[in-house]
Amino acid sequence: MTSSSTPGLARFNTLADDEATTALHEVCASAAWGRAILSRRPYATAQALLLASDAATAALTQEDLADAMAGHPPIGRPKPGDPTSSREQRGMAGATEELKAEMLELNLAYQERFGHVFLICATGATGEQMRDAVKSRIGNSPDQERGIVRTELGKINRIRLTRLVTEGE
Repeated sequence: MTSSSTPGLARFNTLADDEATTALHEVCASAAWGRAILSRRPYATAQALLLASDAATAALTQEDLADAMAGHPPIGRPKPGDPTSSREQRGMAGATEELKAEMLELNLAYQERFGHVFLICATGATGEQMRDAVKSRIGNSPDQERGIVRTELGKINRIRLTRLVTEGE
């Protein structure tokens, strides 16, 4: 995304607050994150929007982070009828049944250990890369994992915001 204003960014800047809130909720399920992004409109550049997203993600409380993660389905099980979820998890679409079963098992073990879904920026990742990531992260301390989750959420939010302000251009 360029650092200059785009028609999509101009459209986002002029959406009614309720429409912008709905669009932002599709990017990140944390209401606190959405309010932070909404409160800084209008954005002069797409880069300014992404930097605001980074700041809002960094400022999320543990409760806000939990809200954000609640909006993400487990890897290997995208939300039915949700094109964003399916697109982001494309790397699992062609996975073998064995890999899908292994991911289900790993997802459940991770969720039991940390109390939330395994969150990874899955865009462009293969099923094997996602499996390897959950395997390596399941041994992390809860504090280490929260830091990684926040970083992954930030990456996801950036990709989704970029798509939001460039769709239809």
